[in-house]
Parts: sequence; structure tokens; C-alpha cells
Amino acid sequence: MNDLSKSLKGRDFLSLKDFTPEEIFYLLDLADELKAKLKKGEPHPILAGKTLGMIFTKRSTRTRVSFEVGMYQLGGYPLFLTHEDLQLGRGETIADTARVLSRYLNGIMIRTYSHQDVEELAAHATIPVINGLTDFLHPTQALADIMTVREWKGKLKGLNLTFIGDGNNVAHSLMYGGAKVGLNVTIACPSGYEPLPQVVEEARRIAAANGSQIAVTNDIREAAEGADVLYTDVWASMGQEGEAEKRRQAFKKFQINSELLKLAKPDAMVMHCLPAHRGEEITDEVMDGPQSAVFDEAENRLHAHKAIMAALM
Repeated sequence: MNDLSKSLKGRDFLSLKDFTPEEIFYLLDLADELKAKLKKGEPHPILAGKTLGMIFTKRSTRTRVSFEVGMYQLGGYPLFLTHEDLQLGRGETIADTARVLSRYLNGIMIRTYSHQDVEELAAHATIPVINGLTDFLHPTQALADIMTVREWKGKLKGLNLTFIGDGNNVAHSLMYGGAKVGLNVTIACPSGYEPLPQVVEEARRIAAANGSQIAVTNDIREAAEGADVLYTDVWASMGQEGEAEKRRQAFKKFQINSELLKLAKPDAMVMHCLPAHRGEEITDEVMDGPQSAVFDEAENRLHAHKAIMAALM
């Protein structure tokens, strides 16, 4: 066991800002290795006999399927739990739930609304807690995204990634992750929908140490110029359905289409964390076009999540 694998064992995975660049590159290399083994049909039961509890208070396609299948491929057992399956739904505290689950499981993955709930779960659990998404951050998505950029481009340092849309949990995690690995990240969003100032500030501090830059702008065309990666997400996230029409109006010019793609580098890649509202934040032509890495990115959720589980558990 090398020093990096020792440093990761037993840790929580709440935010990419908690990890050194070296630890993130270790996880990326491990994800590549596990992907290669799977493609060759080589069994890799690293977590044989271990159980991951998966708590969901938000619906999910990619997070649920990738963690469940990933745990099975690693030789372990994935246990799916909704909020209603647990006594959490009847008022048991998060702290008590964490203490009890720590006696049964080897790890917990949670996908929920409040980031504070995940932090409280991690504070009281004695086993690794993985943040599968909160309203504040989506670090497992960002790790798979960075893996996909490196796979397509052969490097990360100095590339320009432009995220177009809401300054949301994905934007926050891309800023933290990009800053750690040397990606320049620009967030282009309508006025009033910028990422949280404290995240921008923290990401800029991290980026300065790793030779990259973080920018926020309301000018979509300027942001797209010279981009190596154009990335988007839905305009209204889960829990924002009531604002959907208002957001549609605010974001209508913030679409990745063939005209915007022409402003980026000729070999720019296009990404979307899915699910997509085709015809809103991205057009069919671009999403199904030759520059789209969208489904490679979705696949890499499986491999990145396996790397996180294998390293932590």
C-alpha cells in the first residue's frame, strides 16, 4: 500500500477541496485502471464482503445505477435505502442514524438536499461517507468529468473549461476540482445566478497554487471563445421546479448550440452531467454530434465512483 492509498483509506468524500492534487490524480489513475480491467473482463473484487449503504432523498438515474453496479463489480453488496425506509423519516436524528449504520456497514453514500445533513452524517459516522450530491456540491460528478476531459484531451493542465448555465452544485464542484488539477474554469451565467462568492474565492486561492484560473462572467460568447470544453446543465435543478418558467426566461440565451460551439476551439468537447432538457440548455445537433462527450461522461461515473469506493473503503 503506497502513501497515497494509505492517506485515502477511511476518509470521507464530501468535497474535492478536501483532497490534494496528488490524491485526486491517484483517484483518476485508479478509475482508469478499473475501467481497463472491466473492458478486458478481468474480475476486480477489491471490496469482497463489504457493504455500502446508499441513502437517497433525491431521485437518481446515474448516481444510483453507477454506485449499485460499481459496488457489485467490486465484489461488495450495495444496499439501497430511501429516506422513507429509514427511521430518519420518522424523526430519528442524523447523528444516531450515522452511529447505528456505522455498526453495520463499511461505507455510506448519500444523495440529498442539505449539505449540512451530509456533514453531520460524516461527523458522527465512523465509516467513510460519500457525498452523492447535495444542493451545494456534486463532487462525484466532477471527478468523473475531470476523468473524461483527461481521456479526451490527454492532459488537464492549462485547458479551458467553460461551464454555461446556473452557478449550481455542479459549477461549484467543477471550480474546486478544476482548481486542484490545473484546469482554467469559467462560469458563464445570467446576472443573479452566479456561483456562491465564497466558493469562487476559495477556488481562486486553490487555483493560484496550481497555476490555473477561475472566472465568472455574464458574457456567454466571451466565455466560449477559445474553450477546450463547453459544459452545461439543466436550468432548473431538482427542487427548483417552481422557478422553471422564470429560469427559462433568464437562461434562454445561455444555450450550447452549433453557433456557440464555433466560438470554442475547433476540437472542443461538449459535456452535460444529465439529465438533459434537449432544446433548452443544449440542442440535439450538438448533444448527438461528433464533439459530444456526454455519454462517455455518463459512463465514467461508474469508473470514478468505483475508484472512490475502492480507495476509501
